[in-house]
Amino acid sequence: MRHWIVKELKNNTVLVMAMILAIISCFIVPPDRQYLGYIHLNTISQLVCLMLVVCGFQRIGVFHIVGTKLLKHVRNKSALVMLLVALTFFSAMFVTNDVALVTFVPFAISVLVMAKMEDKTVLVVTLMTIGANTGSMLTPVGNAHNLYFKSISKLSTIEFLKIMGPFSLASVILLSVVIFVMFHGRASGADFEDIGTEGIEQSLFAPESGQSPDEVRVLDYGAGYGGWRILVYLVLFVVCTLTVVGTIPLSLMCAVVFVGFLFCDRRAFRKVDWNLPLTFVMFFVFIGNMRRVPEFSNYVASIVCQHPLEVAVASSQVISNVPASILLSGFCSQWRELIIGTNLGGLGTLIASMASLISYQQVARKYPNKKGRYLLIYTMVNVLFLAVLLSLAFIID
Repeated sequence: MRHWIVKELKNNTVLVMAMILAIISCFIVPPDRQYLGYIHLNTISQLVCLMLVVCGFQRIGVFHIVGTKLLKHVRNKSALVMLLVALTFFSAMFVTNDVALVTFVPFAISVLVMAKMEDKTVLVVTLMTIGANTGSMLTPVGNAHNLYFKSISKLSTIEFLKIMGPFSLASVILLSVVIFVMFHGRASGADFEDIGTEGIEQSLFAPESGQSPDEVRVLDYGAGYGGWRILVYLVLFVVCTLTVVGTIPLSLMCAVVFVGFLFCDRRAFRKVDWNLPLTFVMFFVFIGNMRRVPEFSNYVASIVCQHPLEVAVASSQVISNVPASILLSGFCSQWRELIIGTNLGGLGTLIASMASLISYQQVARKYPNKKGRYLLIYTMVNVLFLAVLLSLAFIID
């Protein structure tokens, strides 16, 4: 029992912290009717529906299949690394950085072994993680806190894209330069035509013989579904996206997504990470209560409002950018600065973006002796990217 509690505390540190803060705040401001107004239902509803749809895609192995098919076009090491980084960068725009890394980092590690590039695993995974974090910052659906900021700030999708577009574009250029310098001109150590994409699919994602690509086993889900579900999930994803941009009513999205999964895959309800929306709820309670304490609220607001961009970046390095977004938004309404600061704040330390821990855990599990090297390289490269993008922010401002 004690081991289980310790494991849960390690895996859900942010949730535990949020719950503790919420409980403490309830003693400061006793529960009353105003509590009902704390929860931002739009954000929670959109987040849950998007998580369900992405979980559905995961369970049928769509992302792995796409990555595997793209390997047919790889002919050298630089192209391989560019492909792996591009997979996390572009997929994170639509399915969040967490899902991009959960899906493609194990994929990348296995492919690097086949390509005789194990010695480059640490650098490649670091670049993939940066790709996921900088790709996800572009769109409202790329990060959970972007979804929240989009909803609370009333910004249009176009306005949001204009705010973060320069930073994602600069990230693409930086990543391309690093990959070109580090891997240019080196021949591949393996011929992917000889390996064959079918062999990769079978060995990596379908451990039981006789399975087709649509029966890929992902994250121990063991789901074997027909290809028609891909079309259904695509429709549901479009519905979610149209709701985020304000075209479809929130209630209609919730009804369509929930009914769709009741028919397509009821198990997805159990596979979604409910800790994330619960974490949001706990922080909403804490912020709502503390805003009703004038001394505390005025003091924090005076600090945050003076330097919202810098405070957002700095606080993200310590508590990660999702909690920082929710906390700072309760005391400052300078949305542009907070959006830029919390997104750029996902770079830097390992905990600046909780999604980055996924990459670290995958590398540590496969190569326990490379933990220190990974932390060193990850921190150095991330600080470099953060410095460049933060300088860009000051120039644009």
